[in-house]
Amino acid sequence: MQHDLTYATYLKTDELLALQSPLSDEPEHDETLFIVIHQVYELWFKQMLHEVSLLQNSLESQERTLALKTMHRMLTILKTMVAQVDILETMTPLSFVSFRDRLKNSSGFQSSQFRMFEVKLGKRDTRTFSNLADNYRIQIEEQLSKNTLWDSFLKHLSDCGIKISPTSLQRDRNKAIEPDTALQETLIDIYKKHPDLAEICERMVDLDEGLQEWRYRHVKMVERTIGVKMGTGGSPGAAYLKTTLFTPLYPDLWDIRSRF
Repeated sequence: MQHDLTYATYLKTDELLALQSPLSDEPEHDETLFIVIHQVYELWFKQMLHEVSLLQNSLESQERTLALKTMHRMLTILKTMVAQVDILETMTPLSFVSFRDRLKNSSGFQSSQFRMFEVKLGKRDTRTFSNLADNYRIQIEEQLSKNTLWDSFLKHLSDCGIKISPTSLQRDRNKAIEPDTALQETLIDIYKKHPDLAEICERMVDLDEGLQEWRYRHVKMVERTIGVKMGTGGSPGAAYLKTTLFTPLYPDLWDIRSRF
């Protein structure tokens, strides 16, 4: 006889709550917090991958209302991700060091979902996922030749009758997004003459800025917790994370700011 669906069975709460397994012999209090926060981040990464796929599809199919709604949701999730750093920062350096050695080779650098999210947005740096397990690395490599969010955005503009520079529209998807002066002229014109499309442009800037904000808070949290030490698993820790700061994914949308 089939049981009625309940809150617990629908959400699989028993299975979910069994996934936190501290490694400390006598569990350090903050290790549970550390596990929960990072598991929640992985759930948010899963949702963001879900949303960015919808966003790309809606842009490429000219469903602008759905695209804007999806962007709003993604921005709200990014703000939540940033806010969660506040919770992690309630853990002191002494609390973290009490169980840090037990993490061994595990590291946030090994988050395949976050690396996939970066690639779908437009980041093209194979060094960030070269050390992932083969199954994860292959999945991300397969994504490299596909449209990024930036490419979907440009297609949306082009399908709206905006003449887009061939350099950008036909760019090599395997390479990083490079500034394009011809495209910048078009974007300036969009801001002046097409307020509906300018709104999409601004939401792209918001997403870029939101990701940069999350990176910044992540760097400061790492510095606050372990200083200049190497990260777990031999990762370079805060030293590497600093190199990722203030580098926009969509440089053209930032470069035009001084020209208005």
